[in-house]
Amino acid sequence: MLLVDHLVGMGHQIEDFGTGSEESVDYPEYGAAVGRAVALGMADLGGCVCATGVGISIAANKVSGVRAAVVHDMTTAHLAREHNEANVICFGGRIIGEQVAREALEVFLVAEPLGGRHRRRVDEITAIEEADAKAKETP
Repeated sequence: MLLVDHLVGMGHQIEDFGTGSEESVDYPEYGAAVGRAVALGMADLGGCVCATGVGISIAANKVSGVRAAVVHDMTTAHLAREHNEANVICFGGRIIGEQVAREALEVFLVAEPLGGRHRRRVDEITAIEEADAKAKETP
């Protein structure tokens, strides 16, 4: 709720797919829900949190068109957005502190993809995703 409250305080409109609880849950469904919202254009960007950020990022990345990145600080948040065109930011709630998470989120929201050589690499990632999807369709 910390990041949700922070986003609302910054004036952002959000859709919270979270649990609203600190109880252990099966996080893949939440990562997929955030990923689908971004991939379908219901949200410009998404954010996820689990214990390490890794599991929920893997789940979000299973949604075609999602580039979820686990970030640990302002630098990784900034570069994930600029270089990799990440559209979902993921945090490890047991890994980074609240202030660092807020700062990383703020940087992620204002960073813009740089294009150029970075865009070429993102296109290569997209090509892998599309080839894999096509291979699954072929009997």
